[in-house]
Amino acid sequence: MAGEKIIEVIVFGVEVGKIGYDINQRKSFFQYNPEFLDANTFSNLFPFIFKRIKPTQVFSEYQMDTFQGLPPMIADSLPDTFGNIIFQEWLTARGVHKVTPLEQLAYVADRGMGALEYRPINELPNTPNVDINEVITILEKVLKLKKDTSGEDLSELALLHVFKIGTSAGGARPKILISEHKETGAIIAGDREVSEAYKHYLVKLHIDDGDGYNKQKVEYAYYLLAREAGIDMMPSKLIDDAHFATLRYDRQHGEKQHVLTVTGLTGWDFKSQPENSTYENVFQVALSLGVPHKDVQQLFKRMIFNLVFRNVDDHLKNHSFMYHKEGNSWGLGPAYDVTFALNPLLTFKATSRALSINGKRTGIALKDVLVLADTFSIKNPKGIIRAVQACIPRWTSVAKELKIPGQVITSIQKEFKRL
Repeated sequence: MAGEKIIEVIVFGVEVGKIGYDINQRKSFFQYNPEFLDANTFSNLFPFIFKRIKPTQVFSEYQMDTFQGLPPMIADSLPDTFGNIIFQEWLTARGVHKVTPLEQLAYVADRGMGALEYRPINELPNTPNVDINEVITILEKVLKLKKDTSGEDLSELALLHVFKIGTSAGGARPKILISEHKETGAIIAGDREVSEAYKHYLVKLHIDDGDGYNKQKVEYAYYLLAREAGIDMMPSKLIDDAHFATLRYDRQHGEKQHVLTVTGLTGWDFKSQPENSTYENVFQVALSLGVPHKDVQQLFKRMIFNLVFRNVDDHLKNHSFMYHKEGNSWGLGPAYDVTFALNPLLTFKATSRALSINGKRTGIALKDVLVLADTFSIKNPKGIIRAVQACIPRWTSVAKELKIPGQVITSIQKEFKRL
């Protein structure tokens, strides 16, 4: 691997190996650090795809947009749709129009989600304290770029501010990473802060898009219902009664946590490989990782909640597993992105689920989920279903307390499904 095309992969302060990418051959390369292999620590860090061997491993099958030619575990560190918008506009403001996947990793550096870090680092200036209203003003301009703005109209400093705290959060909606001081309440950029002195949040910002309601409030209502139903989620809140903030599960106890999505673990593209987008596959990954059976039970409960409350966007990147370095083992990560993902003010004839159940994406019935329950030895599946469905009546009161418009409340409730 040519020296100038190599990025070091670091975790918990240890160099795991090196990643390279050849644009001409459209191939990526990974080689473990021999000392890392010999030490045999964190040996279960990458349970699939990478072989624990010293020779260079070559990957040419991950050219889809999701992976950009990189091995899936590494591509999990790249920004998703929204982050890429900010990243590209910031580069445009600097006169740069194209970067390689490795250069993106150099910008992600040590500020990405999870525990993986990349060196050499492209150093960026420190970001001052965060003013969320100022960030939203910048984002509103960025998100209107195709209509009435160009990258040159936005200052590099303004774009840098959003780039540093927004490009690693993932997903299609505007998000930023912030850290809130536990004693003073001061909010700073959360791209590098890890310490216990702060609460570390991923914040989904409410930007008026003309739809007539606040999507973040709907997600907060779903969060409250999911917690009542026994779904494991990180503590969350609304900031300024508008923005959905959830504590980051990849920043706990003053340390970074190694987290990978199902897509990152397996290489199943959540966008272009529907044949792999099944709940059965997610359960199989859980079993292959050796997670405790309580995690399998929890995964079943999440599936039922998503089905009953019509969260159809529960794709492979919206399910993650966490590595426990003390036991060199894996467990199911907390649930996230649990919400009504459709526009409740529009009429849909039929909308299929991101993940199929018993081969179905529509018309899923009780018998379908019981087939899956039997396959994966779920205890008391009907009791789990009853407990989740018992939360349905709570939707109206929770949504009203949050002042979600009545038409939105009614439209969403019509989509709920009883098994």
